[in-house]
Amino acid sequence: MTHGAMQHIPLKSAYLCQDCNSVGNCSMQCPACASCVLMSLATVLDREEAAMAPEVLEFSTALAA
Repeated sequence: MTHGAMQHIPLKSAYLCQDCNSVGNCSMQCPACASCVLMSLATVLDREEAAMAPEVLEFSTALAA
């Protein structure tokens, strides 16, 4: 296995440790600090395209009297 392939973690299995800010692929325990406070990155970063579309804001010009 190449060095680059060993560092690849698919988004679906990537978890962020909220204690030490490390990213790992274990959903039970952080590989760096053994904390159990993990957050799935796919739920935060994997968004639908419709949700990412910028909102169109309409501005009306105010007329000064």
